[in-house]
Amino acid sequence: MVKSQQGAGKEYVAVLRLHSAVPDVAVLQKGIDTLTGALFQRPPLIAAVKRRLRVRTIYKSKLFDYDPERQLAVFWVDCEAGTYVRTLCVHLGLVLGVGAHMQELRRVRSGILTEKQHMVTMHDILDAQWQYDNNKDETYLRRAIKPLELLLTNYKRIVVKDSAVNAICYGAKLMIPGLLRYEAAIEVGEEVVLMTTKGEAIAIGIAQMSTATMVSVDHGVVAKIKRVIMERETYPRRWGLGPRAKAKKALIESGKLDKYGRPNENTPSDWLSNYQYYDGSQAAASNSTSTSTTPVKEIQMKDAKEPENKKAETKKAEAKKPAKEESEEDESEESEEEESEDEDDDEDDDEDESSEEEKKPAKDAKRKGDAKEAAQKKKKTN
Repeated sequence: MVKSQQGAGKEYVAVLRLHSAVPDVAVLQKGIDTLTGALFQRPPLIAAVKRRLRVRTIYKSKLFDYDPERQLAVFWVDCEAGTYVRTLCVHLGLVLGVGAHMQELRRVRSGILTEKQHMVTMHDILDAQWQYDNNKDETYLRRAIKPLELLLTNYKRIVVKDSAVNAICYGAKLMIPGLLRYEAAIEVGEEVVLMTTKGEAIAIGIAQMSTATMVSVDHGVVAKIKRVIMERETYPRRWGLGPRAKAKKALIESGKLDKYGRPNENTPSDWLSNYQYYDGSQAAASNSTSTSTTPVKEIQMKDAKEPENKKAETKKAEAKKPAKEESEEDESEESEEEESEDEDDDEDDDEDESSEEEKKPAKDAKRKGDAKEAAQKKKKTN
C-alpha cells in the first residue's frame, strides 16, 4: 500500500531565493514554464540515494508570488515521484542566469492524500476518541481515520463474488466463475483492485484479460494476485462445494481419476467427453496425451538407465585400474629389489676377486723372504 502511494505523483510548494534580482516577473514565469516536462536531474549531495543522472517529469508549475526586494519567489509544482525540488531550483537559477537555491519546501499532496482533506493531527485523533467514548458520536472519528480503500481509488476495479473471496485471500487466481462486475478499458498486465460487493478491498492483482475478453469468454484466468489485503477467513470458505467438484472428488476416491484429478484408464467416458479444464482443453484430450506419453516415458527411462549402466561399468573399470596399477607397482618393486640383490652379489664377487688378486703378491713376497731366511740359516750352519 505504501509503495502504491510512493509511485504516485506529488505536489510541492517551494520558496526560491534568487542570487540577483530579476528585472520582470514575466521573465521568472517564463523560466518556470521552461522547466516543464521530462528533465534530467542528478540528486544533490545530501540525498540518501546514489547520485546518478536520471529523468523526472514535471507535470505542472505555477508562480504564486515574487518579492523583488528580498529576491524571494513562491511557486507550486506538480511532479513525478522522485523529483528533487532542490535541484529544480538550482536549474531555474541557471535558466534565469542569476543563480538560485531552495529556501523552504512543503509537500501538499502525496498520491491520493492531500493536505487540505486528509491531514489530521494527533490532537484531532485524541478529541475524536473522547467524542466517541463520551457521546457515542463517531463522525469526528470517521473524519480523522480514513478507510484503507481510499488509497486504491486510482485503480480500476473488479468486483468478485462472495464465494470466491476467501480463495483469493489464500492466493488463488481469480477465474471467470468468480467474476461479478468489472470496469471498462481494463488492459492485459494492468494493475487492478479486487473488491467485494460491499466495497471492501480484497487484493491488488494484475489483469490477465482485457475487458473485451471478459465479456466474450466463459472460462479462464481473469487476474493473478500481486498483494493480498484482506485477512483470511473473513468470508466463509466456499470452494470445492459445487456439483462438479463433488463428482470429481468421488471419482478420485474411487480410483477413476488420479490423485491430481487427471483421467486414467478407469475414467468413465461421460466424464472424458463433458469435463473441460479452465485452459480450454478437454479431459479426453488430456487422457489421450497421458496415454500416448507413457511409452515415451518408458523409453526415456530406458535411455536414462543405459547411461547409468555405462557409469557403473566405468566405475568398476576405474576401481580395477588402481588394483592393476598396484600389482604392477609391486611387481616392479620386486624386480627392482631382485636386480639390486643381483648387483650386490656381483659387487661382492668382484670384491672377493680383487682381494684375492691383492693377496697373491703378498704371498709370493712372503715365500721369497722365507726362502732367503732358510738359505742364510744353511750358510751359518755350514
